[in-house]
Formats: sequence, structure tokens, C-alpha cells
Amino acid sequence: MLTKYFPQGFERYQSLPVLGPIMDRYACWLHDRHYTWRSARYELRMARWADEYLNRRAVSRVDDLTQHDMDECHQWLRRRSPKEAGAVHVLARFLRESGEIEKPVAPPPASGADSYVHAFMAHLGEVRGYAASTVCRHGQIAREFLEWLRVAEAPERLSVLTTNEIEAFIGHLSKRMGRIGLQKPIAIMRNFLRFLAADGTVPTGLDSMIDSPRVYRQEQLPRALPWSTVEALLASIDRTSAIGLRDFAMFSLMTTYGMRACDVVALTLEDIQWRSGLICIRQSKTGKPLVLPLTDQISRALQDYFKQVPRDGVHRHVFLRLRAPSGVLKPTAVIEAFQSWSSRSGLDIPFKGAHCIRHSYALHLLRQGVSLKTIGDLLGHRSPESTTVYLRLATEDLRSVALPLPVPCPVGPEALR
Repeated sequence: MLTKYFPQGFERYQSLPVLGPIMDRYACWLHDRHYTWRSARYELRMARWADEYLNRRAVSRVDDLTQHDMDECHQWLRRRSPKEAGAVHVLARFLRESGEIEKPVAPPPASGADSYVHAFMAHLGEVRGYAASTVCRHGQIAREFLEWLRVAEAPERLSVLTTNEIEAFIGHLSKRMGRIGLQKPIAIMRNFLRFLAADGTVPTGLDSMIDSPRVYRQEQLPRALPWSTVEALLASIDRTSAIGLRDFAMFSLMTTYGMRACDVVALTLEDIQWRSGLICIRQSKTGKPLVLPLTDQISRALQDYFKQVPRDGVHRHVFLRLRAPSGVLKPTAVIEAFQSWSSRSGLDIPFKGAHCIRHSYALHLLRQGVSLKTIGDLLGHRSPESTTVYLRLATEDLRSVALPLPVPCPVGPEALR
């Protein structure tokens, strides 16, 4: 495979002192992950720099490599050429996946504060069964609290922890969070304090003394755009590029079926039933599949995407990464695509998240006279109460049922007697 990228000078890469025996496999690995010809050549060239550094560190064979060596190589290249340092991470990922070096092991807790956080996260994952992302978020807040309290310098502070210190930490968080944003960190703090109180590390009952900021139900309106703006955004997407074709198909699904970003990226080839003209939407939030007709607009958008954009046959998901390394899209990629096309369109779109398309879709159906029950079924709402929130946006309809203002009657001299 090296001859594909370096027809004249592939021997130089095969003869590298440390990485030479694996360079051809590295080139195949880059090719299999859909790195372009130019990007693959760049990564292979950077591997020569890494080999130069490793050879100076007296690493004579690939078998002697460790993750620590690759971390040191990254730091060296970062000082020498910061923009190229990421290439070492790509090389290290190849070495880990091919079994040449072991995956990095989490370092042991460096202090007592870290031991509390590690024990808390292990409890959440192994005992409570929390998802990995939830455990990570809990660990971040717990670590920030212990660092703010400076437990590493004075471990005895936990045993005499007071509500004043907890409230001061919440005030510290409020500098970057609003009332709604503070709800989750405060819930995490209660969880963490209960965990610490179980073995007597902190006094019991502190978790019940934290007061959450008052948030009124439905105090904010759903983030909806005028439907003309949604249509203009969809029309502004450049469909002459592969990314434009993919993003147009994604946002067409959202504007036609009100899909969430997580449901769009979870769509598989088996969910599209071309002959029967149906599409199966597996709603990740409710866990219930929703079968809807496959419209002509969506069918054309998907066909253009499939015909003109090459696919990796390994994955069965509809939407894949178009930049190396190849793989399945994440929901955050849909949000980033929405922000990118919003800024390019020049439209007045004040929202940063793609979820506003779902709210706009619900409001559009409501103004078309679709019943709340049908809208709730399309959106996958479990409760009708989740759908009635969109009634607050139908201002024109609300004006038609508003009661007239009472007109004051003139008071004569007879009425004053």
C-alpha cells in the first residue's frame, strides 16, 4: 500500500528504524478509514518525524513502544510544530487498534480528593447502573466541588462541611449557569453528598438542605422559527457537495417528520422500506418505533445522497462521517451542521440547536389545523401535556378566543345618590 502513496520513495518508509516494519499496515489502516490520498500521505510523513524522535529515545523496536512513549512524542512535536502534533494521536490510535501498544490505563488517584471522585463514579456505574456519559458528568461536578473546597490540601474540611460552604459553591456555579442550568448540578451535589455521608465522610442530612433555584413550569416558550425561515434554510444548503447532500437529507427528515437529532443519526438502511413506501423511526427517547409514509421529497433526497456520496460498506447507518476517520455520525454532528448552514444562509436564526426545527414543525402542523393528538403521535409524545405547550405559540388562534376588554360605563349623578 505504501507504493500507492509514495511510488518512488516507499523504501524510505519501510526502512525506518522503529516504525518501518508496520508502515505498510499503517498505510492500509489509513486507506480503510477513508483518509484521502493527500491526508494519508501527510499522516505517513508525520510518522517519519515520530520515528526520528522514538529512535533518539533508544526505542529500537515497535514491540518496545508504550503509550508513555507516544505521549512524550506528542509533547515533543507539539513544541516543535503545534499544528502537526495531532498526527501522533492518529498513529497512536493505529498502534492501539493493531495491538502494538496497550490501551492507556487510568492513573491511580493522586490525592484523597481524587479517590472520592473515583469511588463515586464507580458506585454510579456499577451499583446505580448510570450511563457512561452521566457518570462522567457527575464526576466533573464532584471533582470541581472538591477542588473548590481544596480538599487535597485539607482533607478534614469534609468532616466539618457546612451548608454555608455548599451554598457558596452553588454561587460559584451560578456565575456561568442560569436558574435552569443549575438544576442538574444541584441534583448531582445531593447525590454526591448522600454518597459521602453513607460512610461518615460528611455530616448526614446536608443533601436535604440544598435549595434549588425556583423554576416555573413552562415559563419559557418553545424555540420555534417561522416556517418560511425553515424552508429558506433548507433551500440554502449547497447540494453540489457530498456534505451538502447528506445534510440536506438529514434536515429534510427533521422538517418532514419532526425527528430529533439522535433519531436521525440512529436511522439505518433497514428502516427505509422502499417498496412499501414506509420509513420506521426508532425514537431513542421513548423506545417506541414510529412507522410513517415515505414522502416523495424524502425519497428523492435520500436517493440523491445514496447515489452521489460513496459509502463505507461496514456500517448500516444511513448517515456517516464524510471526513476521516469514517464512522457513524453523533448527534452533536447534526447540531454543528445546523449551526454551520445557519451562519452561511444569512437568515435570522437566533437559536444554536437543531431542536428548534422540531418545535417549528409542531407549530407548523398546529397552524395547519392538525389535531393535538395527531401532533403528539407524530412527535412521539407519551403525554398530551407535552404537546399542549405548543398552543402557547399559536398567538393568532389565541387572539380569536380572547375575551373583549370590559368597557367602563359612565356614572351619572343619579348613580352617586
